[in-house]
Amino acid sequence: LALPEELRRYLRRLLPPERQAARALRPMLGRLAGVPMPAEWLYETAARLDLQLAAVEAVLADRGTVVRLVAEPGPAGADAVRTATLGLALRGLRTDALIANRVLPESDPDSWLAGPVAQQRKTLDEWRQSYDVHPVAHLGRDPRGADDLAALAVPPAPTGSGTVIWPVTDHLADDDGVLVWHLPLPGARRDELDLVRRGDEIVVTAGPFRRTVPLPSALRRCTVAGAALRDGELRIRFRPDPALWPRTR
Repeated sequence: LALPEELRRYLRRLLPPERQAARALRPMLGRLAGVPMPAEWLYETAARLDLQLAAVEAVLADRGTVVRLVAEPGPAGADAVRTATLGLALRGLRTDALIANRVLPESDPDSWLAGPVAQQRKTLDEWRQSYDVHPVAHLGRDPRGADDLAALAVPPAPTGSGTVIWPVTDHLADDDGVLVWHLPLPGARRDELDLVRRGDEIVVTAGPFRRTVPLPSALRRCTVAGAALRDGELRIRFRPDPALWPRTR
């Protein structure tokens, strides 16, 4: 999910589009610099790749795109779901449902299945507090063919908006005098978070994931005044830079 955005960023750094405009000057620039300039086919290849990556990125950013998680209830599945949810939130993608796969049937308390069933039940109860959970029964075998897939009774594809909004709230009139950028990051932990301001971008690290995010236009004329993680939401405070912020009469 991160690949299209990151590859486009690397392409723009390696072969900035504005350099292509100096096509007629390239031989002279090569002689002045003493190194060969990139060949024309490199720019053409980069432009074609950028177009293809932009198409994939448009699908991910589409308001109708949502992500559905599938995991087997248990300690390993719970860890994987928490990590995946955090990574999806950092990409601004919404999870519409969680399919609890291979759910075992209730069994006799003296059966060897009693332990795994209790473990699954505990995980399902925890998941239901945060997700729209759809249990899928264990068939007792690997599903093969359309009949087995129909027996799983997986809910149909969702409809509706999938994008997550990262709003900026205005507190300039308050005592703090700041703008606050709200980034929903469910499952994030303070000791796994890191922020770095780099020009008009901010690099957010959450657990094993990292994303470079362009700042909204209003925040580009501000300095970072602090950040806090509250109720699964990262709130970054920005203070207007007097040298860049328009003055009021």
